[in-house]
Amino acid sequence: MKSDDLMLQLGIILPALLAGMLILSTHVPLGREVLQRGIIFLDLAIAQMAALGLIIAHFIGLEAHGALINQLVAVSAAVVGASLLYQVRHAPAAIQEALIGILFMLAATGSILLLAKDPHGGERLREVLVGQILWVEYSDLIATAIIYAVILALWFGWRERLGSYGFYPVFAVTITLSTQLVGVYLVFASLIIPALASLHWRRPGLAAYAIGVTGYFVGLLCSALFDLPSGAMIAWGLGIAGGLFYLLSRKQRAR
Repeated sequence: MKSDDLMLQLGIILPALLAGMLILSTHVPLGREVLQRGIIFLDLAIAQMAALGLIIAHFIGLEAHGALINQLVAVSAAVVGASLLYQVRHAPAAIQEALIGILFMLAATGSILLLAKDPHGGERLREVLVGQILWVEYSDLIATAIIYAVILALWFGWRERLGSYGFYPVFAVTITLSTQLVGVYLVFASLIIPALASLHWRRPGLAAYAIGVTGYFVGLLCSALFDLPSGAMIAWGLGIAGGLFYLLSRKQRAR
């Protein structure tokens, strides 16, 4: 029985870990870009807009028409939010952060209002915030992997041609897919923690990926061992891994 339990746990953890690697493949470069632009909470607001789109699709009964319709509504909501924030990109950083906070607040409270009379509203809201990564299956990741491959090709091959505006829709699509996989909070943690904790490493990109992989692995392992919510546990795993890597970078600089 113990070996059967172990195989069952591995069967759950491995696709979830693969989902985490897909998330990190796009979130590490985009997270570094967000830090460089100084708009730290942009991803949180866009993720919340994507979540609002999913809740709108549920509220008006579009879920019955298939996952593609849900995706389109969620992407549309995220792109609308990103486009609004693009219009104020030249404003002072403090103004941008304030407007990003307002957008996040309106999207979050809008979600609560739409789910207020839904008997399963609390559970649905929890799903979009902390995700259901442990229930991901390999088949769920095929379309995401293809879209992420296109996004990475655009980012590394056409970034200059995309220009300033191109960043926002690419970011919105990426965040929408990620939010459906891992939830709003983990999207934010995956973007910001690895990028921030790796700033002072000689090769920050590789360090950011290492932080992300470590955080996801430790978080999923602890979630399985202690029967704790996976999304929240991975977020803490990323926070701990980021803190350790930051301390290591300080020691390296001191030497």
